[in-house]
Amino acid sequence: MKLYDYILSPSCYKIRLMAAILGIKLDIRPVDFHPGAEHRGPELMALNPAGSIPILEDGDLVLTESSAMLAYLAANAAPEWLGQASPQETARVQQWLSFSHRLTANLGGARLHEMLLRPGDIKTLQAQGVAALRELEAGLFEQGERGMQFLAASEPTIADIACFPYVALAPDGGISLDPYPLIRLWMRAIRSLPGFIEMPGIHRLHELKPDPHPAGEA
Repeated sequence: MKLYDYILSPSCYKIRLMAAILGIKLDIRPVDFHPGAEHRGPELMALNPAGSIPILEDGDLVLTESSAMLAYLAANAAPEWLGQASPQETARVQQWLSFSHRLTANLGGARLHEMLLRPGDIKTLQAQGVAALRELEAGLFEQGERGMQFLAASEPTIADIACFPYVALAPDGGISLDPYPLIRLWMRAIRSLPGFIEMPGIHRLHELKPDPHPAGEA
């Protein structure tokens, strides 16, 4: 599978992260998104007339929506990540996948405005981003009441991977995550998953170092 990728794109990172967790090797094709705008050049516009990345190619199949790519990777390697244990679980996965597109618009829009000076009403984007984070925090609380740690199920699904990057990078858009303890715990759980990989601004959990002065020693 070939992924047309930009290292600073949270949407591209979703696909790299999902593939790493599932042990799927991707052929990464870097795209000069900024400042070169290669995603709007003739080669990539022929693959995706919307002029956006990521783009995933697998033989004759070309996917241009990140949620479809996550579903495709999971279907190939680990169908349990699709959240099909019950109709309720399936519905929750689909609902959070739709929600992830709102995160791209508001948290992602605020980040692009602050980092790449993209046009936009930053106050409105930030307000919408805060509203989305409050909704996510409430959703995690409800899941906790059901005894579940993740967005749609007791185990992670593609819904968690879809929502994670833009939430984790919210501070790049001037939006603090300090008021959301459940979101921070959820992010920690995702970062603890075997196979987790980094992107700029999202780091692995640091292992606790042993206490250099055990109790009773000076």
